[in-house]
Amino acid sequence: MNAVYLAQDPTLADFGKDPWWLVLIKVLFAFVFGLLATLLGVWFERRVVGYMQVRPGPNQVGPFGLLQTLADGLKMAFKEDILPKAADKVVYFFAPVISVVCAVTALSVIPFGPMVSIFGHRTPLQVTDVPVAVLVLLACSSLAVYGIVLGGWASGSTYPLLGGLRSSAQMISYEVAMGLSIVAVFMTAGTMSTSGIVAAQGDATRFTVAGVEVPAPGWYAILLLPSFIIFFIATVGETNRAPFDLPEAESELVAGFMTEYSSLKFALFMLSEYVAMVTMSAVTTTLFLGGWRAPWPITLWADANTGWWPMLWFFGKVLALVFVFVWLRGTLPRLRYDQFMRFGWKVLLPINLVWILVLAGLRSIEGWQTRDRLLATGLGAGVLLLVTLLWPSRKKEPQPTLQEQVNSRPHGSFPLPPMDLQVPPSPRTKRVVAEREPANIAAGSDSREV
Repeated sequence: MNAVYLAQDPTLADFGKDPWWLVLIKVLFAFVFGLLATLLGVWFERRVVGYMQVRPGPNQVGPFGLLQTLADGLKMAFKEDILPKAADKVVYFFAPVISVVCAVTALSVIPFGPMVSIFGHRTPLQVTDVPVAVLVLLACSSLAVYGIVLGGWASGSTYPLLGGLRSSAQMISYEVAMGLSIVAVFMTAGTMSTSGIVAAQGDATRFTVAGVEVPAPGWYAILLLPSFIIFFIATVGETNRAPFDLPEAESELVAGFMTEYSSLKFALFMLSEYVAMVTMSAVTTTLFLGGWRAPWPITLWADANTGWWPMLWFFGKVLALVFVFVWLRGTLPRLRYDQFMRFGWKVLLPINLVWILVLAGLRSIEGWQTRDRLLATGLGAGVLLLVTLLWPSRKKEPQPTLQEQVNSRPHGSFPLPPMDLQVPPSPRTKRVVAEREPANIAAGSDSREV
């Protein structure tokens, strides 16, 4: 009976029954997971990027350089803490704290595993869950914008203010694409509960082909591939990671919104970035990669999704997504800001809206007969193809000639010299112009001109 219970998916009815000490253990576990994953994530990124760039990376402090991140944290703690004269002291102090707290809070609704037994108490491996848990995740990622914007504004300097404004525009823009990509998950799973979404991905989708029932993968990363791709791109932009690290573009804004920060406050901003990267990897795993459920072919083992084993599968998926974050940083160059914003509003957003419309149409004809469904799907695909082919292409505007550009200059412009102006030589330069005459060398009958 115990093994059967532990193999079950947690439901909303399983939460709110834990004693206070068990709730405290879960909260500490989520907090420690965020911090340890961040420390190891910094080391992991430096080692992987070093391998990609054919250099060793950190390998001196501790075995395999594992203590290098801890040494860097201690170094930052002992650096001088400089407070700008024009800074708003209270907001300047709390801005990095807001970023870290929002990133860690999102881990409270992430399911790390199924029902387990902890000191004799049966409980889900999750701090808490609510019917709108995914909205809690979106709220935490939205509030993280405040930490960056307030940090740039409270510094009382120009460069941090510009970096904060760019960050707010960037994160709000990609928050829209992220929210729309989750709509497809709601429509398919029928719930906003994170544990419910993981349970919905556990049941393989089944198709009937020629009278034979064929099981298909249950992960939404496969069933809802456009939503998965858009969501992951939006998470990279949301966490300010390369190639979307425009708020911290050193070549343009020195260090963006945290130019005036130093010591532990600067370390908190760095910590919030890596915690957000790990948290968004965990969110992506929960929404699209089956959560704590084992991937195939591990699922052939009967006990793969029972007990404490699912935590291993969950951490493995998170590690794989963190590797993709690092891979992108070591591969792609930084985008220009206008390219980045145009990509979010003119590419991701329209594709997302069209995909949601198509998915809603497919869901509405699920109860139809097979022939009617094929007819409706084919008709819709034909209309979409026709619209794509007949969509008017954007014609290039003809480039004006040089004379037309000159004629279109506004009144009062600086005088323009003629384009064929010959610059005369300086009268102070002495020029000796001599023509070279050919020399004749008499060498008998074989004399020739050289």
